[in-house]
Formats: sequence, C-alpha cells, structure tokens
Amino acid sequence: MQQTTELSKSAKKRRWKENITAYSFIIPNFLGFAIFTLGPILFAIVLSVHEWDGSNPMKFIGFDNFTRMWGDTRVRDAFLNTMVYVVSTVPLTLASALGLAVLLNSKIKGKNIFRTISFFPYVASLVAVAAVWNMIFSPVNGPINEILRMLGVLNPPRWAADKDWAMFTVVLFSVWKQMGYYMVIFLAGLQGISEELYEAAELDGANKWSKFRNVTLPQLRPVTFFVLMMLTINSFKVYDIVYMITQAGPGTSTLVLVYEIYNTAFKNWQLGYSSAISMLLFVIVLIVTVVQFRGERNFNKE
Repeated sequence: MQQTTELSKSAKKRRWKENITAYSFIIPNFLGFAIFTLGPILFAIVLSVHEWDGSNPMKFIGFDNFTRMWGDTRVRDAFLNTMVYVVSTVPLTLASALGLAVLLNSKIKGKNIFRTISFFPYVASLVAVAAVWNMIFSPVNGPINEILRMLGVLNPPRWAADKDWAMFTVVLFSVWKQMGYYMVIFLAGLQGISEELYEAAELDGANKWSKFRNVTLPQLRPVTFFVLMMLTINSFKVYDIVYMITQAGPGTSTLVLVYEIYNTAFKNWQLGYSSAISMLLFVIVLIVTVVQFRGERNFNKE
C-alpha cells in the first residue's frame, strides 16, 4: 500500500514537471502575441470610437468616425484603388508565378540560374529595385519609352507620373517583385507530384496541356489556395511599394487604404479616425478570407 502511494506521488511529480516544461514554452509565445498583436488590435478597436491626437485626453465620440468615412472622398478613392490593386495583382501574380514555376521545373538548360534570377527581385532591397524601376520607366529618358519612340509611338505613357498609368505601373512592379517568391512555393508543390501520375496520363494518350489540366492543377490545389490567400491578404496591406513608386500620386490615383491610414495617423495625428479606417480594412480582409475558405471547402465537397 505504501509502495503504491509513493509511485502515485512520483507520477504526479513527473507530470507536474512535464506541465511546467510545456507551459515554459507556451507562455513566452502567448505573451508575445498578447503584447504585440492582441493588445494593439483591442486598443485600435477602442480608439476607433474616440477622438485623439496622441497628446490630449481621448474623447469618446461613438460611431462618428465611421459615419465620417462615408463622406470622405479620400477614403472612397483609397478603397476603390485598393480593390483595383487587389483584383489586378492577385491573378496576375498567381498566373505568372505558376507559369514560371512550370517552365523552370521542366528540363531546360540553366534552370537553376533562371530560378535565382527570378527570385532576386523578392530578396533585393525594395529601395534599390524601386530606384532602378523608376529609371527604366522614366518618361523622359527611360529605356522603355525610348524603345516605344523607336517603334513609332510619338507620345509614350508617362507611367508613374500619369494618373491614368500610375496604378498600372504599381501593379506591374508589384507582380515583378513578388512572383519569384510565389514561384518558389509552386516549384516545391510541383516537385512533390508523383511522376507515376504523369506516366499514367501518357499511357492514356494525354498531351502536355491535358497533363497540366488533369494532373498538375488538381495536385497543386492546396498550394494554389495557400498562394491565393497570402497574395490576397498581402495585396490589401500594400504600402511600401506605393510609397516607393508613386507616393500615392498623382493626386489620389494610387492612394490605397494602408497609405491613407498612415497619413491620417502620423501626418494629420487623427489617431481615432485612422483606427476607424483600419477597422474597415480589417472587416474587408476578414470577409474576403471567409469567402475564400468557404469557396475552397465547397469545392472540396464537390
């Protein structure tokens, strides 16, 4: 009886030590999440119903910040530009990254060099590549416009300096900058597809397009969904690319929501109003994410 009791105490002591070890790994992560993620989110929610300039006491104003947004033309322009950017960038980046991955997964000479070149824009400094990009697309003496003039285009676009072409320039730069990163993800997915599936398709007489449509795309569906999710969320959060290429101009032609949030908060010092705009962005991203998850789940059921 005494021996049984001692064994029970020993087991409890060992379990207690295991629990302490487990909690010692969990608590730092939980504290980091609470301090740097959950705390700021809750504070932003509280701030969105207050008026605050960062120095004077906060003033509760209810939902005035949200009703103010409906009549704010800058927020409206930022919302529309963000949607144009997301709708343009996501499919273009996804298609170009997938196409590039399929090409560089085939048996071509020097594919490792091309993989490195394709990935280079993603790891290179944004400041450096944006400076080079602005030189290439310079409306005065950029090589792109020089080529267009040689081809007979008398008035080539002014690209980032033209309100009709500025968003196109930003989207083009964004696709070029990001597609190397997502190409690597697709490449990992392609290399995980069994060769036996392609051999079975060849025995059935499938050509390259049939193999791509009936083997490659279905096998890449989880990877494609992951890329789609990441691209969509990152596109809604775009700020640095817009800042480096156009600084939201000319006018408000490339003004996006995150850029407007930053300007409102740290240039105009309207922290409550900027929090309300960030809540708008949060709700939009949440709705789009839920729709994507439900779409993927319904597609899997079919």
